[in-house]
Amino acid sequence: MNWILLILGGLFEVGFATCLGKAKESSGMAATFWLCGFLICLAISMGLLYKATLTLPIGTAYAVWTGIGAVGTVLVGIFVFKEPADFWRIFFITTLISSIIGLKFVSSH
Repeated sequence: MNWILLILGGLFEVGFATCLGKAKESSGMAATFWLCGFLICLAISMGLLYKATLTLPIGTAYAVWTGIGAVGTVLVGIFVFKEPADFWRIFFITTLISSIIGLKFVSSH
């Protein structure tokens, strides 16, 4: 169950990064809306990370959480914000995904 909470926390990390990107593109009330979304996603993400670390090793949990956030944010950048998707970006994202999966398998919990 704590792995599911950790994955959800990582997805909310993607959410808060996406809200920051959208706030940067917006102005007025729209920017305020995106910043509120950022704060909500941030609080949920941190809360889920905390809950997961009650039983998972902190080093593994934090690495997986940030890895999910990093991979997800790069994918949002490519698909939503039209950032480049060159060979090396895809290559290193793939190695990051492999590392996250590897940490899950070597974790004792």
